[in-house]
Amino acid sequence: MNGNPIIKLGNTGVYIVTDLGKMAVFMLKAFRGVFRHPFRMKELIRQVHFIGVGSLAVIFFTAASTGMVLGLQGYYSLNKFGAEGMLGSAVSLTLIMELGPVLTALMVAGRAGSAMCAELGIMRISEQIDALDCMAIDPFRYFITPKFLAALISVPLLTAVFDVVGIAGGYVAGVGLMGVSPGAYIQGMQSSVTNHDIQLGIIKSFVFALLVVWICTGRGYFVREIRGAGFGAESVSRVTTQAVVLSSISVLIFDYLLTAVLL
Repeated sequence: MNGNPIIKLGNTGVYIVTDLGKMAVFMLKAFRGVFRHPFRMKELIRQVHFIGVGSLAVIFFTAASTGMVLGLQGYYSLNKFGAEGMLGSAVSLTLIMELGPVLTALMVAGRAGSAMCAELGIMRISEQIDALDCMAIDPFRYFITPKFLAALISVPLLTAVFDVVGIAGGYVAGVGLMGVSPGAYIQGMQSSVTNHDIQLGIIKSFVFALLVVWICTGRGYFVREIRGAGFGAESVSRVTTQAVVLSSISVLIFDYLLTAVLL
């Protein structure tokens, strides 16, 4: 009977629904920690430094290379139609509305999200979280809520840095290397980018930040209850990989959904 595919499908469905329910309750408890006193401001600042300042280098180099590639490829494409003057518009809109929020979230998931998942996973298997529960200390207020708030603060700011550096990289490639008029580049950017475009990028960055921190911390917190994770250090490694993959896929899926709804 255990090999019955219908039973396997039913068990999988029950597991998925149960897991989603646990993750939803997990997120509610994380936000509830904001209103529980005393609030750990030092931990919030530490997490902002870890997620935000610690990710600046990878964000800077990713943005610079992305902007320069967009500048070169944009010039190559627009030159066929004699529209090199629209290069600033193409680079800025692509970065602000699409690549900036998405690539920033993916970089943060790979760097900070994996670390947060591994940290909570190790604390769970070493029973540190259980010890906090025994001492009547809320682990959400103590560990998880500061991570949520720090991600919601840091990722939009990192996205803004990504956009600025990427646009500058496009300027270097288009104007400095390909000879596009500096005035045309800046004028095209100013005339095409609207408040709606900027708001779309900001909304995406907040949603992606929530997805990354929610999935990565939740996978680490529930490391013992995840099917196929194994035991001990092996479970932490598998769950950390799963968290990065799931958060990255979620970012790409929600990128399409937000674009379809808000564009």
